[in-house]
Formats: sequence, C-alpha cells, structure tokens
Amino acid sequence: MARNKEFDEDEVLLKAMRLFWEQGYEKTSINDLVECMGIHRRSLYDTFGDKHQLFLKATERYTKFLNMYFQTGINRTDSSKQALSFLFDFIIEGYEDKPSGCLLVNIATELAPWDLEVDVKVGESFDRTEQLVADLIKSGQENGEFATTRDANELAENIHNTMIGLRVLARTSTSREKLHRIADGAMAMLNV
Repeated sequence: MARNKEFDEDEVLLKAMRLFWEQGYEKTSINDLVECMGIHRRSLYDTFGDKHQLFLKATERYTKFLNMYFQTGINRTDSSKQALSFLFDFIIEGYEDKPSGCLLVNIATELAPWDLEVDVKVGESFDRTEQLVADLIKSGQENGEFATTRDANELAENIHNTMIGLRVLARTSTSREKLHRIADGAMAMLNV
C-alpha cells in the first residue's frame, strides 16, 4: 500500500531551488538538500528522482516564478519605459530575502557549457526574456516613448545582455548606485 506524502511538494521544491540558487549545483550535496528540504532521502528520490532531476525541476520552478513575477510587475506599469525600469529594478534590487543574482545566470556559467539539458533550459528562458524586452521596446517605439532609429530586436539583444551582466554584478560587492547607472545607460540607448 502506497503511503501518502507528508510534505507539500511545491514547498520542498522551493527550498531546493533556493539552496541551488545560493550554493550552486556542484556545492550542493544530497545531504544538504535532505536537510534543507526537511524530507527523507528516500522521499527525495521517490518524488524528484536524483540530484540532477531535482535540479532541473527546481530550475523549471524558478523560471515559472520569474515569468509570473515579471508579468505581474509589468501589468502594474503604465508604459513600456516603466515596464523596462521595473525589470531593471527587479534585477538590481530584487525582492526581500532572496539570494543575490539569478539562478539561471549562475547555472549558465556553472553548468551550461557541459550539461545540454541545462543549456537548453537556460537558452529558452533567456530567449523568452529577450523577446519580452523586444516586445516592450516595440510597444514603446509605437507609442513614441522610444526612438525608432534602431531595430527593436537588436536593442533587446543589448538590453538583455546588460540585464545578464547586472545579474552577475549583483552577486558581487558592486554598489547598487553603480548598477543603477549601468541600467540608466542601457535605457538611454532607447532614446537615440
């Protein structure tokens, strides 16, 4: 007879996601995960598979969270410029009690070069974010907020690259003032 799970699967997945975000994949052991998630090793394997499968599920959960957070924040803005500013502010300031940087950017440098599954997931997420930025730029160009002298997709490539760089710098001791200056410089490209 199968036993009922004594834990909320999403809740423990969020704990694993946070631990991977804070420590990275290689540094996080199964023992770390069991302790952090508050479940038995057997439950971890039965529910999520091995460490790599758990990591991929945690990455998917992070991507869903990020997409939801971005969309919710953008929906609260009144213009494309405000929406892009929201994205930059989130990247720099984040929200209370979160690890610094971005799980996807972290794993892009840690695992993507030799893990095809991770590379595909990171690439898909980066593509979605870049498309979101391109759509906001196009909308801003159409309503006169941004100059139309440059292609929106090319601008989105540059803006997204800046966002990735800011996510890396956010993990360092770089001042928030400097990060905001970098974001302001990227936003200035839209008025040229």
